[in-house]
Amino acid sequence: MMKARIVRGVTLLGAAFALVGATPKGMDPVNPTCPLNPNWSDAPTMKFTVRNLGDDLVLLAEGAVDSGASARLDKILTQYPDVGEIWFRSPGGDAQEGNKAGLLLRRKYKGMLTRVPKGWACFSACNFIFMGGTTRIVEPGGQFIVHMFTHVGDRENVKGEIEGDLDGAVDMIGDIEQSSAILASEDNDFLIRMGVSRLLLTEVMYQQKAVAARGKDRSTRRCLTQAELARYTVINAREE
Repeated sequence: MMKARIVRGVTLLGAAFALVGATPKGMDPVNPTCPLNPNWSDAPTMKFTVRNLGDDLVLLAEGAVDSGASARLDKILTQYPDVGEIWFRSPGGDAQEGNKAGLLLRRKYKGMLTRVPKGWACFSACNFIFMGGTTRIVEPGGQFIVHMFTHVGDRENVKGEIEGDLDGAVDMIGDIEQSSAILASEDNDFLIRMGVSRLLLTEVMYQQKAVAARGKDRSTRRCLTQAELARYTVINAREE
């Protein structure tokens, strides 16, 4: 397991989170490890904004991970080669695009620091872009939120498909099983390449419910603690 290392000279950037976000209050009774209102951007596509904080250029990545996110990320980092750090505030989105953007960061922009600032939230596909950073920090009070991927999020549509056409339902289930296996394999390969423990998948992500159940436990999200982030090497640095 990679040991956490001290990153010097980033305290000023961490303190500047108040410029662009605030810490949500209250916990979610359905997902008790998480805030009731995670602070992620509702923008339908991921927006990239360069901010000059002191002598440092920081890239803000806010909004849903859409199909063009990795191309726009590559374009802006090429345009601003002095950006050394990316901050994330996102509800997730396209899982394969998240993997693609994370691989882009690791292969082309080695040395990039990725951060979830205090009060911000990075969920789902955002997790995988974040893990593309060579140095990774989730500030205390920042939320790294994981879940189990699903291809059957709409319970009523699935129910209708099963009731309406059993043969069609069997075909649908087969397609779901195949695509789920492929995505799980891609996620496993991604974590290996990023130096993140694969136990993050088996012990945390894949232990979450894919679809909210009708019983007492309806949780579908898990917010990792600082200890868990370090244990699974999601973060590999701390601030001095």
